[in-house]
Amino acid sequence: MSTDDCNSLESTSTLTGINNNPRHIAIIMDGNGRWAQKRFMPRAIGHQAGVKAVRKIVEYCAKQEVEVLTLFAFSSENWRRPDEEVSLLMGLFMATLQREINKLDRNNIRLRFIGDRTAFSDKLQTKMAEGEAQTKDNNALTLVIAANYGGRWDLCQAFRTVAGKIASGELKDQDINEQLINQYLSTADLPEPDLFIRTGGEQRVSNFLLWQLAYTELYFTATLWPDFDQNSLEEAINSFKSRQRRFGHTGEQLLDKSITLK
Repeated sequence: MSTDDCNSLESTSTLTGINNNPRHIAIIMDGNGRWAQKRFMPRAIGHQAGVKAVRKIVEYCAKQEVEVLTLFAFSSENWRRPDEEVSLLMGLFMATLQREINKLDRNNIRLRFIGDRTAFSDKLQTKMAEGEAQTKDNNALTLVIAANYGGRWDLCQAFRTVAGKIASGELKDQDINEQLINQYLSTADLPEPDLFIRTGGEQRVSNFLLWQLAYTELYFTATLWPDFDQNSLEEAINSFKSRQRRFGHTGEQLLDKSITLK
């Protein structure tokens, strides 16, 4: 393994056979609509129940001293949904922000958004910026909301930035490596995810954090998001802890306590 490879693995600082709690958990919250349909309710009720599940998971992560929780709230592909549902989601997004920002701040939780905000209303963009500004100095947990986000979008905007700096003479093409690209991703200041969870039974990453998930442990569950609670998350974390993360090393090398990732 090259030095560059080692330097790019930011999620775990020391190689051991058994994992501690994940520093960064990323979740695709799937199943709100199906949860409602199973109960012969409108999809809107499912999305509202999903917000309650978010609150429980955020509280649990803060208590467990997880450093970062990233939630895929609205993908760049979700605009393809029926106009009525998109409008509902935008309204729920705004209402949730208005209700929750002060609670997050009181609990020392930092709020971050990643994704292309330009498609959102000016009012919603303002509320997002206000939430980030109000909580920017908090350090108990960083809650990252991926909104109008796509992994390919993230890579494209990073590549455009790098290309612009090469064109202006600030960079040379020889400067391009993993670390440089990392600097221009929307998650540049965060550790890479240790654990990825997708609820709802689907087993794909759906254009979420494509670069960042390179060494992430994947966990899929049939549990629909509104039913995903603290016990469900604990099961996912226990699964993570039971796995041996080698990062290209052999099992024997993991026993060598002198091997570290910086």
